[in-house]
Amino acid sequence: MCGIAGYTQCFRPLPPGVIDSGLRGLVHRGPDNQSAFSTRNVSIGATRLRVVDLDGGDQPLHSPDGDCTIVFNGEIYNHGALRKQLESLGHSFQTRCDTEVVLHAYLQWGNDCFHRLRGMFAAALWTESKRRLVLARDRMGIKPLYYRIHDGEIFFGSEMKCIFAHPDVPRRIDLKGLNYFLSLNYVPGPFTLIEGITKLMPGHLLEWQRGEVAIRRFVTQAHKGEAPRSLSDATEELDGLLQQAVAEQIPSDVRMGLWLSGGLDSSTIAHYATQASSSPLRTFSITFRGKSFDETQYLRTVSDYYGTEHTEIDLCEAGDLADVIREMCYYSDEPGADAGAVPVWYLARTTRPMATVVLSGEGADELFGGYLTYQADRSRRISARLPRPLLKAALFCARQIPASNEKIGFDYKLRRFLQGSLMSAEGAHLFWNGTFDDEEKRSFFRFADGGPMSELLKQIRPGGAVERYLSFDQRYSLPDALLYKVDRMSMAHAVEARPPFLDERVVEFAARLPERFKIAGRQTKVVLRQLMKDKLPPAVLKRPKVGLDIPIHEWFRGILQPLLLETLNEESLEETGLFDWPAVSSLIEQHRNRKANWGYHLWGLLTLMLWIQRWKVEMPGRSEALLVSPEEGVQAESSLSWQPVSYSAQTS
Repeated sequence: MCGIAGYTQCFRPLPPGVIDSGLRGLVHRGPDNQSAFSTRNVSIGATRLRVVDLDGGDQPLHSPDGDCTIVFNGEIYNHGALRKQLESLGHSFQTRCDTEVVLHAYLQWGNDCFHRLRGMFAAALWTESKRRLVLARDRMGIKPLYYRIHDGEIFFGSEMKCIFAHPDVPRRIDLKGLNYFLSLNYVPGPFTLIEGITKLMPGHLLEWQRGEVAIRRFVTQAHKGEAPRSLSDATEELDGLLQQAVAEQIPSDVRMGLWLSGGLDSSTIAHYATQASSSPLRTFSITFRGKSFDETQYLRTVSDYYGTEHTEIDLCEAGDLADVIREMCYYSDEPGADAGAVPVWYLARTTRPMATVVLSGEGADELFGGYLTYQADRSRRISARLPRPLLKAALFCARQIPASNEKIGFDYKLRRFLQGSLMSAEGAHLFWNGTFDDEEKRSFFRFADGGPMSELLKQIRPGGAVERYLSFDQRYSLPDALLYKVDRMSMAHAVEARPPFLDERVVEFAARLPERFKIAGRQTKVVLRQLMKDKLPPAVLKRPKVGLDIPIHEWFRGILQPLLLETLNEESLEETGLFDWPAVSSLIEQHRNRKANWGYHLWGLLTLMLWIQRWKVEMPGRSEALLVSPEEGVQAESSLSWQPVSYSAQTS
């Protein structure tokens, strides 16, 4: 696992120190080694977290003739099979690492190599003789990759701070991205919150050659194949796929752990990991003692059942929450509007001294229909038939119910469902997973624009009542919200998180399943529950989904209220020129007085403001860019102790 960065300089020389500064901004992703390689046309580099072949494999790696150079972030789980195939074709290897396999696969098959890779990755390959750069990102978007086209050159990196390291790159906020953020709580690819910086979409490659750019999808739309004839056939097939996926993702060279919630998804991974591992499994969990959503009972049941070496962190006793939230803004190149980032931060921080790699349960909900919103999508077909005046009257009555302190209480769910029932089916799905609707956004955001969301709604393809939304979420909210959160918070502590559910074979299997094997009545993830019914403790199978999150409604009325009021104040908001202070102040007061639960909405605004301040983002209408040195742009104001290790620079 690594962080990568690079800058072409075919037309304009790179200012001194940029590649060094960019890599220093990624040292948390790879504290074991940092190296760069430069020619007259390019400077590229990588920071490395050693997971496979601890003694070899430091990057950049070069082809035998020195013409092609690779920097790589991720893990390729079928690299052993690819290595044997390439050796049979005449290739020889100097290391055991998967990065060298990717390099030789590219030398053998060119851009057609990427669809052969099974794993998570962001790769950059430079060919000096052709002055050509190829960027590629894994099919599910587990690993991030950003780029900017700048005066014909291209800059890229695992995080935006690599691009910020270039002194000529402005940091102007992107209003289209901001409109998305305020509606969805994330920015869907390829957009970001900074003008001119773009995400490479999952399953895509970018080819830059002498200033010309071409982007295409390398994952073809495969034929779905025949669906399992029965639920029994489906569970049997899924059993074999999960055995393979989990076994392949268990590392042999470093210590491994598992993030355990006591829910179905992480408990399923615990089951298969225990089967595949030769030593007792280490598990790590977050608890909220005394809260209605505390999962201690369930996670301990699973830990005891599989005999794991178990560690718990109780967030109700965390005394540094406000400091952690501020610090997270450095590692989140875009604001993390998912409050679940906080427990993931604590999980990663606790995990690091005991494990380098963790398995996690991300992706199962998007594949098999695990979220409450998918049930709401089905229920809306009934509620939408009711007369609109009746729905509006019901919503008015629901808004009179006092706001509860529950993480997601009945009052909150009822209001959101009725509000969504007044929208289109597509709009409702996005609203239930997001925050502000268009009318709410216009009330406080001076640049509110319904155009971006209208464009995004068109991306929801025709299909079954649930399948069309699963496909959309896999394309957008999964990589840009969930996987983004896990990547940033885990890599902030140099912990590599691996999600076995997102193995391409499991993903393709899920795409073949009929809807009734995913959601049936009130039951979600039907096929997964059926598979695990004789494997997991019954209490785990019967419990409702909770989700790893913090009680933000309650904490903004209590322990985090000082941070909220300190950050969202009149002076700070008016200085941005983005927001109407009286409207935002009204949201805060309604929340404090329990007139409504705006906790998730305010969390998004809080993280946005902390991010703007931390990265000195330029606001619209300001002609002069803020002057920020490369060093200031990437150097962590952080209590973490990562420092560059054995830094080296190569030049040819």
